[in-house]
Amino acid sequence: MAWDEWEQLKADAAKNRSTHMQLNHVVPDGGGGGGEGSRGDLTVHQKDLAAIGSAAHELFVDFGHYGDHARISSMKAAGGLSSEGFALGAALDHVAEHWVDQVQTLLDACAHISNHLRYTKNQHAADESYIAGTLSSISQLDKGFDERTDS
Repeated sequence: MAWDEWEQLKADAAKNRSTHMQLNHVVPDGGGGGGEGSRGDLTVHQKDLAAIGSAAHELFVDFGHYGDHARISSMKAAGGLSSEGFALGAALDHVAEHWVDQVQTLLDACAHISNHLRYTKNQHAADESYIAGTLSSISQLDKGFDERTDS
């Protein structure tokens, strides 16, 4: 793609933009753009988080096992091809080495997802506790004001 073509595509995209940000305003139909019946709030339930965490953990365990199996088989095949004088053996060995890096990257991502979900769950619980304590304090203040007006 030539530079001029890229610049033309960017200009066309900017010209065709139909959405703009608007603050402190709700769309007159009561929607926030989230579709019919949507409140516009982001909600997530513990069941959803648990399912994602479970899937990430399962992928971590299974892919770690099967990824290692693929690496061992590939390296064995590479050794056999190299010992028979085939140049393909060295190429397959190179692919197997890079496979190890890719498997580790995916495993790290799965672990990161699982750890982040655990952190999110704990942080949400701490936030809920803080909010409950704050609201409790406000109700205590309200009682104090009510008692002063009764006298």
